[in-house]
Amino acid sequence: MKRVQQYGVEVTLDPDTAHPRLILSDDGKQVHDGGVVKKLPDNPKRFTQHLNVLTRQSFSSGRFYFEVQVKDKTAWWLGVTRESVSRKDDITSYTPENGFWIFYFEEDKLAFNGNPDVRLPVRAELQKVGVFVDYDAGLVSFYDVEARAHIYSATGCTFSEPLSPFLNPFLNDGGRNSTPLIISPVNQTD
Repeated sequence: MKRVQQYGVEVTLDPDTAHPRLILSDDGKQVHDGGVVKKLPDNPKRFTQHLNVLTRQSFSSGRFYFEVQVKDKTAWWLGVTRESVSRKDDITSYTPENGFWIFYFEEDKLAFNGNPDVRLPVRAELQKVGVFVDYDAGLVSFYDVEARAHIYSATGCTFSEPLSPFLNPFLNDGGRNSTPLIISPVNQTD
């Protein structure tokens, strides 16, 4: 963990990309489903079909790492996506081929969204997920921060444009959408 945490970056959510149902905290660190579609200015960067939001920061080289608290959430999606992904169309496949490197939890299933999905053992106490990207090496890795354990890595990825951290607090959260996804500061563990 210490090896990847040294690449921790400060990221904040970009309200210009947030689906109109999403509520972002003033500090840009938390997002949850507000349940009501707000009337917002039309913005080409805004996701309109799915409850997605990106960060203001994007990365086009080197290594970066960020952490997201998922504690008490019954469903969530997070990872990174390339800058050019469609914001207005109905995205039917959140796979690397379509510019998404996504790790998700829903319906008691933990998986990397690939083609096909890579099912992973459910971690009962998963509270915080770390996401590490080595842009130049074509690597996206996911970690259980509290357990200090590697969960999954997508290798051999090809990146040709900037990548942005991606969060989706997930629509079908059994009515518990008020629990936010929280971008946490990276505290290096000993």
